[in-house]
Amino acid sequence: MTQQRRAPRIVLAKVGLDGHDRGVKVVARGLRDAGCHVIYAGLWQQPEAVVQTVGDEDADWLGISILSGAHMTLLPRIMDLLKRAGLDHVRVLVGGIIPDEDIPKLEVLGVARVFGPGTSIPEIAEFVGATGDATDE
Repeated sequence: MTQQRRAPRIVLAKVGLDGHDRGVKVVARGLRDAGCHVIYAGLWQQPEAVVQTVGDEDADWLGISILSGAHMTLLPRIMDLLKRAGLDHVRVLVGGIIPDEDIPKLEVLGVARVFGPGTSIPEIAEFVGATGDATDE
């Protein structure tokens, strides 16, 4: 008997005042189609609300889409809140416009990967462990 593993659960969110959501919606649909269980938290989220959603949804991943330039303010806060909530096992992805010199700083904070503009959905899906045939438990 073949054991099927649980579909990766990923919360996607836009934090702060960034209102550009076309990219995150494309990623949400693509990851869903690849077999992930996607929870899109929406626009203009506070870090505290995003972390609460991660816990409520028993997420494996948190994907933050950010184009506003506030990544070095918002992401340290999110990473700290995840740790305080006992959710530091949740892996964090960042997508959007992130200057190359900030990527190592985000990795030191614990961000698993930064995906820039033009990243393919299959590349993201492979990174989060989507199989295309995963099912929820």
